[in-house]
Amino acid sequence: MLNTVLYNGPDTVPLLIAHGLFGSARNWGVLAKRLSATRPVIAVDMRNHGQSPWYDSQSYEDMATDLAAVISTPCDVLGHSMGGKAAMMLALQAPEKVNRLIVADIAPVAYTHSQLGPIEAMRRVDLENIDSRADAKAQLGDLEPGVPDFLLQSLDMRERRWRLNLDVLEAEMDKIIGFPAIAGQFAGPTLFLSGAASDYVQPDARPLIKDLFPHAKFAKIPGAGHWLHAEKPREFEAAVSTFLHQT
Repeated sequence: MLNTVLYNGPDTVPLLIAHGLFGSARNWGVLAKRLSATRPVIAVDMRNHGQSPWYDSQSYEDMATDLAAVISTPCDVLGHSMGGKAAMMLALQAPEKVNRLIVADIAPVAYTHSQLGPIEAMRRVDLENIDSRADAKAQLGDLEPGVPDFLLQSLDMRERRWRLNLDVLEAEMDKIIGFPAIAGQFAGPTLFLSGAASDYVQPDARPLIKDLFPHAKFAKIPGAGHWLHAEKPREFEAAVSTFLHQT
């Protein structure tokens, strides 16, 4: 069972949040707490991340099964990046579990970029000979702005270990950047919410999205990239709340 963090809220449809690659439930703490003003919010650590168990697979079918096991009553589901693909797979495999679906800055397609760079950077850190996160950050090397601080949220200084199953994430990277062919549809309300400065959801993906999610709507947050929830948290919260409260 996945590790979960519950934010209590009014007794209505809960919101389940699935984070992206190298993330954790704690990354969503501020937003989850704010969204819990109107509903219970459940943030999860995905498999091989955070405090959740480690497995030999990182397939979207398995991640969707993990999410389904957490849901005891139909939920609204929000997923970002890898978590967005897992949320889509959940909605397609078990539509009875999902009320409304929000997919943050990802499409149900395979991407050509790899995320092996951060894994290689984390492996460069000499965990036995660091005294602080600053020491670890210095050893991560040249990564995109903001990425080192993001990765360091998964560093357990007390145990001198990453809370990420780097071996499996590396071995399963083709699955993570891909998306399996799947039949079926999710007919519930669906929002594809993207950063206007991001290139993760291209116009040529819309026909496939509409095939799988016929009631999908699309929106963009101005000035935001792929990390739209971190870059524009207020705007992201407003867009999510507006969609969740539509009748």
